[in-house]
Amino acid sequence: LRMQRAGADALVAEGAEAGGHIGELTTFCLIPQVADAIEIPLIAAGGIADGRGMASALLLGADAVQMGTAFICSRECTAHENYKNMILEAGDTATVVTGRGLGHPARSLKSRFIRRMIQMEKEQRSAEEMEQALLGSLRSAVIDGDPERGSFMAGQIAGLVREVLPAAEIIENVVSQAEALCGNLAGQLEERGIILG
Repeated sequence: LRMQRAGADALVAEGAEAGGHIGELTTFCLIPQVADAIEIPLIAAGGIADGRGMASALLLGADAVQMGTAFICSRECTAHENYKNMILEAGDTATVVTGRGLGHPARSLKSRFIRRMIQMEKEQRSAEEMEQALLGSLRSAVIDGDPERGSFMAGQIAGLVREVLPAAEIIENVVSQAEALCGNLAGQLEERGIILG
């Protein structure tokens, strides 16, 4: 089944690796399925922070990529320095998903506030109590940098973000790496003993 959205210019498909509110399918599985189902440009999101991610998304059928976590660590981003530092210090298991019980799963960096939310979920607190605890938590992260009250939303890709750079430089690095990888793909496959055609 192919879908055509009247009046839509493009569609963003975001995998579960993304920061913030998420679904269940990973980017690797989601993008080819959406690419096969639509006739408008497809923008891939979730788990993309460098040229390898961009090249992969393009090969999976996307026309462009959307990146969030990488741009929190751009010089132009006004997020609190604590937020940026948490991303820069993140490892591969630095994020966790909360809110599944509420029907609104969201991925954030582990913090004292998020650990409290996990505990509340284990205690099966009411939806009202959980929602009350979440009120203002994004502002507390972005504006105040407060680990006691803040939900520092970030994708699993946070472990790849290692420095604060100008946004233009982030884009240039991602695009140039993706171009080099895509241009060298046939040679890389041959080096690995994979012959196409």
